[in-house]
Amino acid sequence: MLIETDYDIVREYTSGNRETAATAFVRKYQKFVYASAFRYLQSYDDAEDASQEVFIKALNNLHKFRGESSIKTWLYRITINICSSVLRKKKILSVFKFGPQEDAIDLPSEDATPHENLEKNEYEEKFVKVLSKLPEKQRETFALRYFENMTYEEMSNMLGTSVGGLKANYFQAVRKVTEMMKKDLN
Repeated sequence: MLIETDYDIVREYTSGNRETAATAFVRKYQKFVYASAFRYLQSYDDAEDASQEVFIKALNNLHKFRGESSIKTWLYRITINICSSVLRKKKILSVFKFGPQEDAIDLPSEDATPHENLEKNEYEEKFVKVLSKLPEKQRETFALRYFENMTYEEMSNMLGTSVGGLKANYFQAVRKVTEMMKKDLN
């Protein structure tokens, strides 16, 4: 059987064809969950760990999904809750750590020159830094609209915020990102 829609995934999962449904579920939403976790945690490793935890929790509770919202909205809430928990744990653990922190090493792509990789990494770091300076609501709205190409209506359903409020948040976020990036490039 072909599993295409969220309804098909839930139906297959609850009818006992869990492995096939779980595979379809993860394939359909892995990029969305990882991207959301990365924007929230700003760490590749933490985002990967959080994504795995999100799917474990979601699959363990998929039979309880009532369909009152979309699965994407449901997954987003799980992702944000897990990311918040990860940040709390990191904050607590940082109190007990002494000495310099080890940073993950990003290996450059073989497709670009080292200079191109350096420029790209510097730009991405600046962009992430600029995004981190935005207020949480503006950052969240910007990320969902810019990176996930979500409509204001989808975001409104997901976040429980009015379309007008989301448009205002997005406008302000774009204005601030533009100003900060221009200032940083000059």
